[in-house]
Amino acid sequence: MSIGYSTDHEQQWSEVDHYVEQKLIPTDPVMQEVLDNNHQADLPPFDVSPVQGQFLQLLIRMSGARRILEIGTLGGYSTIWMARALPTDGRIVTLELDQHHADTARANFELAGVTPQIELRQGDALEQLAWLEEEQVEPFDFIFIDADKPNNPHYLKWALHFSRRGTVIFSDNVIREGEIINRHSSDPRIKGVRTFYDMLADEPRITATAIQTLGSKGYDGFMIGIVNEDVQTPVADLE
Repeated sequence: MSIGYSTDHEQQWSEVDHYVEQKLIPTDPVMQEVLDNNHQADLPPFDVSPVQGQFLQLLIRMSGARRILEIGTLGGYSTIWMARALPTDGRIVTLELDQHHADTARANFELAGVTPQIELRQGDALEQLAWLEEEQVEPFDFIFIDADKPNNPHYLKWALHFSRRGTVIFSDNVIREGEIINRHSSDPRIKGVRTFYDMLADEPRITATAIQTLGSKGYDGFMIGIVNEDVQTPVADLE
């Protein structure tokens, strides 16, 4: 199954994003340099757009978050957007599989002056999440899931485990150009996101919705939910 749209549509979406960015997002040479660094380091172009980055900031400010967990750092562009929304005593734990990506992100954090607020853990995210459990970390106020989609169901289990009543869970790339409605898809990313939706549908501890988005990043969307209770998932159920 494919969703049809033209190159003209894609160009218009990008132009609208650019218009909104010009009107509402202050010019920031540091953030542009971060994107340039990611490009020069040959990182995949999966960063959120500036409009999406400011949206993340607004969510964090509205929720009053002080502790953030990010699953999927890439070059740290989204991490910096979120760090800038935190109070001075706020902190982000961000997880990145790839050593090269992590090294690029650390350099970007230094450039943006947010290193003291960020703990970057390099390695397999599921292993790092298990280590966080071993360390008995406190619940997080805001959790951003933006990593490999086949593991989204596992990331959701861990996100609920590290949540409290009122924690906001946000996940990007959950529309996949509309392919999520294709129940016959063999793409592991689509299958992972569809299982993610199934879990959300059956999970009383979170109230969630999803929004389709069009813009410079194409046709996709995000899920946002709020955790309704404090009960944590038993560790045995996270395997």
